[in-house]
Parts: sequence; structure tokens; C-alpha cells
Amino acid sequence: MHDLIIVGSGVAGLGAAIYARRFEMRVLVIGDLEGGTITLTHLVENYPGFESLSGLELAQNISKHAKNLGAEFRNGRVESVEKSEKGFLVKSGGEKFEAKTVILATGTEHRKLTAPGAAEFENRGVSYCATCDAPFFKNKIVALVGGSDSAVKESLIAAKHAAKVWIIYRGKKLRAEPINLRRLESKKNIETKCCVEIAEIFGKEKVAGVRLDNGEKLKLDGIFIEIGRIPRSELAKKMGVELNEKGEIKIDRFARTNIPGVFAAGDVTDADWKQAITGVAEGAHAAHQAFEFLQK
Repeated sequence: MHDLIIVGSGVAGLGAAIYARRFEMRVLVIGDLEGGTITLTHLVENYPGFESLSGLELAQNISKHAKNLGAEFRNGRVESVEKSEKGFLVKSGGEKFEAKTVILATGTEHRKLTAPGAAEFENRGVSYCATCDAPFFKNKIVALVGGSDSAVKESLIAAKHAAKVWIIYRGKKLRAEPINLRRLESKKNIETKCCVEIAEIFGKEKVAGVRLDNGEKLKLDGIFIEIGRIPRSELAKKMGVELNEKGEIKIDRFARTNIPGVFAAGDVTDADWKQAITGVAEGAHAAHQAFEFLQK
């Protein structure tokens, strides 16, 4: 019997594990990607204490901290969490684990582009990770779809390798942090096309280009997509955890859900600002509330 099982091993879950171990709770972390999606981030420059480091390095530092404090880890995906007589029964990879409390830190997944050709050419020119795949497009022409801060940062990564980067965004103005907009403006090989969307991705064996909804065609070798995230909240929904209209887990300021003993943290929650530091803070809140729950 564990005092706490944390579902999800991103930075929110890892932060929760650190605090739970500080409270001397018996903790098990179950996740399918240790460190979470921040491990795919090229640079993190807004996490206090680290002026600049990769997302992978940040996640590894937090993970190491949790492990050194004695948190248990298992790699895998949780299939279900059910209420039991003594707390909760967690099923993962054919195994069953018991816990008195649970923290859901399941994060998000990429929102997929639905334009014709997007699914057909995935991994054949269509990518959802510039950090991973930009080096394959050295001296090529690529596009970045999206207008958020994450999209702009992805375009900056792509521009280090590609000869030309088109940013395709349906809005009028890019929604990036000022520092990243300044970096974007300094890049001569990045150009923005606003107020348009991709109507079709075309090619034969791989991506050859796109047709925009204004009729314009662009010849391209690759397309990077960063159009937002979808909360991984299916597990929470099955448990009866209350979600908002976006499918995010509803929590109060102490990371509590509507089910006693079940807490949530990180990008899967309805917090309006998704950052590594806010996710870690929610994880810390969740661990403290789990500890308080057990004391009562």
C-alpha cells in the first residue's frame, strides 16, 4: 500500500514526488515519458535558478532529485484508477497497485492538424517536433503552423537548419513573448503569413507543398505543427473527476479535485497559464494536500 501514486512523470508529477518524499510518504510515480513533454523543448530560459538549459536537462535534474529522496518509479501507462476499500486501485501494464491518495499529472498531447494530407504525410514531412526533426531539413524550405509562443520558439529552432521558414498563422498577430518576437525579427530566413490556414498538404512519397485557403501555393520540404495541446484527461473522466468544457481537470487553488483523495497538477488542469514552474508548484500543492488528507 502506497501513501500516494502519481500518475504522470512530467515535471508536475516529479515536483509532487519531491514534496511527498519530504513528507515521508511512500510514493510511486507511473508515467510513459519520464520528464514529460518539456524533454522535447530546446531551451528553457524562464525557470528560476537556471539561466538557460535544455528541457531535457531540467527534467533530468528534477527527476534525479525525486529519486535521490526515495521516490519509486515505473515506466508505463495507467489504464485505470478505481476506488477501493482502502483508497484507490491503480492498474498499469497488467499490474495492480494500491494507494491511499492519487495525483493526476497526465499532461497533454499535441493537437493534430486536420487539413487533408496532414495525417497521410505524418513522419514523411509533417512533424510535431522541430527540436526532434529540424536537423533533417538542413538547407530546405519548411513551414511552421501556429502563432503561439511555442510556435515561434519552434520556428527559431527550424531556422537554425532550414534555408527558409514560413510561419503560417490564422490570426492577425503572433502571440509570443516579447523576447522571442525580437529573436524572430532578427532572423532573415523567417517570414510570416498571417490570416491564412492550410487547406491541403500535397505531395507523392513525401511533402511537396501546401495550398492555403486564399488559393496560394507554397513549395515545401517539411511542415512543423504547433497549434496547441489537448489534455490527457480520459482517465480522470472515467473516474468521475470533474472536467471543464476544454476537457481539463477542474482543481481549486490547492490542487484538489471533486473526489476526496484525488488531486491534479500540471498542464492537464484548468489552470490558465501552462508553464513548467506553475506545474511544479501545483504538484507541490497536491503533495501537501495529499499529506494533509492522510493526517485527517
